Amino acid sequence: EVMTAVEAEGAGLPLEEEMEQFLVFQCDELRLGVRVDCVVEALINQTVTPLPTLPDYIRGLINLRGEVVPVVSVRLRLGKPSGEERAIIVLNINGTQLGILVDRVDQMVKLPRSSILPMPATNSQRLMSGMSSLPDGGTMLELDAAALLEN
Repeated sequence: EVMTAVEAEGAGLPLEEEMEQFLVFQCDELRLGVRVDCVVEALINQTVTPLPTLPDYIRGLINLRGEVVPVVSVRLRLGKPSGEERAIIVLNINGTQLGILVDRVDQMVKLPRSSILPMPATNSQRLMSGMSSLPDGGTMLELDAAALLEN
């Protein structure tokens, strides 16, 4: 017999919770995550060609199989000091490819959508859209990838 969602809830059965999958990475002391559905790939030791006259957080360009992709330092974008940035995560944000320079790629996690809490709307947090506890006890801040393209 098939139950409707309302009947299942009434019967005390848990509803199948919607899950979100994130790629978690390290930046300074922060653990940040981006939704897996916008991740193209992660690269290590990729050469970045610097460009003059751009803000310092735009580190330059990479050639990804014939496509030129700009690279932004997440550390510098968050106002942190430059550091051991070794990995580039290439994102597809509404059809635009952008590389983000991070210290290291950490793990993939699946989190219940309800566990992702909205961030307080302070100016310094405008690049973060939410936060969640991770299974290992740490906290992940969700990076708002579209906000990186805005300025």
